[in-house]
Amino acid sequence: MNQSTMTAREYGIQCILDEAEAVRGLASQLDEHFDEAVELIYRCKGKIIVTGVGKSGHIGAKIAATLSSTGTPSFFINPLDVYHGDLGVITPDDVVLAISNSGLTDELLRFIPMVLHMQVPIIGMSGNPESLLAKYSTCHLNVHVEKEACPLNLAPTSSTMAQLAVGDALAVALIEKRHFRPQDFAQFHPGGELGKRLLTTAQDVMRSDDMPVLPPEMHLGEAIILVSKGKLGLGVAEREGRIVGLITDGDIRRAMERWQSRFFDHTVEDIMTRTPKTVSPQTKITEIQRIMQEHKVHSVLVVDDDYRLLGVVDHYSCMI
Repeated sequence: MNQSTMTAREYGIQCILDEAEAVRGLASQLDEHFDEAVELIYRCKGKIIVTGVGKSGHIGAKIAATLSSTGTPSFFINPLDVYHGDLGVITPDDVVLAISNSGLTDELLRFIPMVLHMQVPIIGMSGNPESLLAKYSTCHLNVHVEKEACPLNLAPTSSTMAQLAVGDALAVALIEKRHFRPQDFAQFHPGGELGKRLLTTAQDVMRSDDMPVLPPEMHLGEAIILVSKGKLGLGVAEREGRIVGLITDGDIRRAMERWQSRFFDHTVEDIMTRTPKTVSPQTKITEIQRIMQEHKVHSVLVVDDDYRLLGVVDHYSCMI
């Protein structure tokens, strides 16, 4: 395509295609050094110090954040700050992840001898496996790209995308190696939607006031009124304070179709489900959603150890 005739949208499309091609090419470049890098991070007893200058530094900060949120204590440090006291944060138990597209960044290379002197392992990430960074690294991750997506082949575009992709690859490999679970992820993201769903329990969202409680002997004509007032689409049958069954508006509708004029002669006990789905107050919302989906129900009862009703969690309560 003649660049002089390209529209803004076509430039954008070409940029995305170029970056996608650059990232795709990384798959063949991952070798035993990647395995070694994952092992170094996995066995690290301290923290991962991620460092880089300029655009590589911005990518490094994101990689550090991703590692930290997935169970690997990490933070970013600018190599320029090392000369002003920040070197003190590095300990022999740490691992350094140093990022430079050229592998020849002066500020970064001046930082490397200090790390080597402390005998701290270095994972180098660059687009030049023959660079000084690669030479002095414990293991080197090759993120070479053929060209930048920039039309001038100057602005870091494909190269930074490659760094970001390999950083994510490290994080994903470590998630699997650590057997990191959604519950673990939620602990690092308590303010996010996933964190809320994974940490919120039945007692946090259940409705516990004005429960539609019915005696099993109540006639269905009266039961309809209480179920309607309860606005939960159900009624809980209790005897001596203990749950003995559950009726839903669906049960009532089917009973009306079945018995028609004789409907009012029947009682709650005649149509109630005697084994309703129940959970404890500490049951997580995600588990309640699983129960609802598996058993095709819209509500569960929250009960104590004596099978006494504490509240109701319905489908809408789980939508947090």
